[in-house]
Amino acid sequence: THKATAYAIAIAGSLAVEGPVITWVADHRKHHAHTDEEGDPHSPHVGHGSGLSGLYHAHLGWMFVNHGRAKAGKYAPDLLEDRGMRLISSLFPLWLLATLAIPYGLGWAIGGTSDAALMGLLWGGPVRLFFVHHVTWSINSICHFHGLRRFDNDDYSTNVPWLAALSLGEAWHHNHHAFPRSAFHGLKWYEFDPSALVIRGMRRVGLAWNVVEISPERQQEKLAAPSTPAAESRDQRRARRLAAQSSTS
Repeated sequence: THKATAYAIAIAGSLAVEGPVITWVADHRKHHAHTDEEGDPHSPHVGHGSGLSGLYHAHLGWMFVNHGRAKAGKYAPDLLEDRGMRLISSLFPLWLLATLAIPYGLGWAIGGTSDAALMGLLWGGPVRLFFVHHVTWSINSICHFHGLRRFDNDDYSTNVPWLAALSLGEAWHHNHHAFPRSAFHGLKWYEFDPSALVIRGMRRVGLAWNVVEISPERQQEKLAAPSTPAAESRDQRRARRLAAQSSTS
């Protein structure tokens, strides 16, 4: 997309108060580089037991121990080289103030009273952020713990249909890990993906181009074998593939 559009999206994303954009990108790319292995910032399966303790770590606990520790020079060098992105990232405290000031101002403009402004601040500030954060954290926890799988991935990522609409399509998380470069998380017509609709709209009006789509043939190649147990672990999947490779070599 154009630089101006990229910067606008980075600022809009920063208003969700999930950390500076470069920090967020570095953490996310580190998660992909070490998915459900040692080094993953927020896996429910690594280093924090299993069950509820692992879920807690992936959902919230990681924020206190791993958040922002991914080296930007290693995982987000392209953003570090972009002066505009560096500026947007460094101005994160400003976006924090703005995300509270905007609903306060809207409440005042619509209601015309300080009570209306405070109600705007309450619902457009803390309540919105609480909801957005827990939906986002659910991608880290629930979508690596319980759900549906159809591709042969070396991780525990899952699709969670009931979370898809709330997360704007992010909950088709297994699809995302199977094809990280895909612009769309929903790969089937029935996989509701609002973010994909936005990207398609941007492409239609010339705000996005070279949009990566995964062909049905490529998806078919990566499907898990019908005989593969749904609960097969990542290590079992790797061992099975290695055995298959050895038998054909």
